[in-house]
Amino acid sequence: MNTIVRRAYNLCRSPPLLPIQGVNTVSGGEHQIQQCRGIRVRVHNGNLEQALKFMQRKMQSSGIERQIKNLQTHHVKNSEKRVLARKKLQRRIQSQELAHRIKVILADKARGL
Repeated sequence: MNTIVRRAYNLCRSPPLLPIQGVNTVSGGEHQIQQCRGIRVRVHNGNLEQALKFMQRKMQSSGIERQIKNLQTHHVKNSEKRVLARKKLQRRIQSQELAHRIKVILADKARGL
């Protein structure tokens, strides 16, 4: 949890305006400015643990935690990228196969078999 809090803090400390590439604005430029979103949590009666739990729930619901986890903190070699891509593909295929099996089972139950 400390790692997530530290990364969230660093993310919130980043410059408040970020350029988004590939989006055409009215002026015809290639950059658009997007404001960073932050999470503010109040600490009541010095109860920091409760505030951290609340902040983590808020981060999960808004998707910031996923963004933080997906941030690339170090260089990933091409061979490592291939391994990660293969594992991701295997997970997706297994998930699709499981969904297909469940669909077949539910269809059989609906038909009364």
